[in-house]
Amino acid sequence: MVEGSDKGIDVLEELKRKREHILKMGGPKAIEERHKKGQMSARERIDYFFDPGTFTEIGIFVKHRTTAFGMDQREVPAEGVITGFGKVNGRHVVVAAEDYTAMAGTFGEYHGRKFVRAIEFAKENGWPFVGMNDSGGARLQEGIDTLESYGWLFRTQILASGIIPQIALLMGPCLGGQAYHPIMQDFLIQTKYTGYMGIAGPAFVKTQTGEEIGLEELSGYKAHAIKSGQTHLVAEDDADCLDKCKELLSFLPSNNREKPPRMQTDDNPERREDLLSLLPKRPHEPFDMYRVIEKVIDGGRFYETMRLHARNMITGFARFNGRPVGIVATQPKWMAGCIDVDAADKGARFVRFCDLFNIPLITLHDSPGYLIGSHQDWAGILRHGAKLLFAWADATVPLIAVIIRKSYAGAHYGMLDKAIGADFGFAWPTARITIVGAETAASVIFAKEIREADKPDEARTRRIREFSEMYENPYRAAERGYVDDVIDPADTRKVINRTLDVLEGKSATGLWRSRPWRKYSNINL
Repeated sequence: MVEGSDKGIDVLEELKRKREHILKMGGPKAIEERHKKGQMSARERIDYFFDPGTFTEIGIFVKHRTTAFGMDQREVPAEGVITGFGKVNGRHVVVAAEDYTAMAGTFGEYHGRKFVRAIEFAKENGWPFVGMNDSGGARLQEGIDTLESYGWLFRTQILASGIIPQIALLMGPCLGGQAYHPIMQDFLIQTKYTGYMGIAGPAFVKTQTGEEIGLEELSGYKAHAIKSGQTHLVAEDDADCLDKCKELLSFLPSNNREKPPRMQTDDNPERREDLLSLLPKRPHEPFDMYRVIEKVIDGGRFYETMRLHARNMITGFARFNGRPVGIVATQPKWMAGCIDVDAADKGARFVRFCDLFNIPLITLHDSPGYLIGSHQDWAGILRHGAKLLFAWADATVPLIAVIIRKSYAGAHYGMLDKAIGADFGFAWPTARITIVGAETAASVIFAKEIREADKPDEARTRRIREFSEMYENPYRAAERGYVDDVIDPADTRKVINRTLDVLEGKSATGLWRSRPWRKYSNINL
């Protein structure tokens, strides 16, 4: 009896010793170096992210099997990535957090296998997946096993896409093959001073192309949040990155079969009397669409995505009476609200994500059209612009359009109207809805008359006014049923809330496809 008890104690002591050894990761010195750079360790990130006492680790004892190039003597605690599940604000989430203190968090065969298992586990349970990316890159010592592991991970992510939300947190370097798996997720949050992402680092770029460029310029947040449009949100540091992720999760359902979580709210006033005063008296002067958004949503709290990229298009999440919605709006203060190639891509991807995860969509529209000119034509504005049309026509969630001012030409459809699929379309009395603006129309239709008139300027002014009164005003669209109502701007919030209530049970199924089979969130991009 005593002997058995002693053996039991020995077994438990061995378990404790092994676990504590792994939990030390790269050791106190390595963790201290992280702190000097303003970064948390992988386990500190997990502790901060999850509700206290809810995290369960999976695969803590996993080891690589490589013996070449001294790897048989190399210990990599937890294979450089911590995987498991816990609760964030009371809801289950699965995580894979790369550990830079363990062989620089390099990606090898079993590092990849742990990632794959975590995503598969998340998909099987219908829980969101969050990847905390911080890695020195591919583990070259493992050769083809590393290469093949990337393939397993990519396929797993793709098969989970549109079934569960996937969020990547870019908290350290992420270069080469490592950059592919965060970019393939639904949202990417990049830390401003420590997160780097690129298809290759500066040294490799110089070797292969001769270009000399620094890491910050090549792979920092300005490269991706502003230029490439691959980063959705920028965070100041690790804590801010984790906080932003938590807030993003609060808008999303756990999977594509659930509705997004509705919250209690005390923000109940239906009328917002000062909305019309936000618009300038002259119809072609810009105004700030953010002020309109903040006035109509719950508490003025707008969670914007891709704020620094394609700033003529605004996308993000908000709530109406506690109900999460996606907002797509044009920004008249940037490029007059014209839709260019980047804006079309930004809007289309956001619409598709919301549609896949049952999040209603609201548009606020003031745009003179798609951007024209050789640069846009050659960049494929027709092809990219059509993505918005595909996204709207294909969407099955509640769709509500509000036209505030200009709704001209292709932008009339690119920003959602009833013909392309809106459930409800509303217009402010300031709306101007037609094929082209009155000035353009008059210069074409009445060109000869104006040219030959005794007083061309007067003739032109008269014809512009005539066309505007006949076609630009919102009442002509309302007469035809192209908009459902011309509303008092102060009632915008009330109208949106009531239509969202009506559309609560909306269900739409195409002839050849139904929602459960539509699982790819990056389709038609």
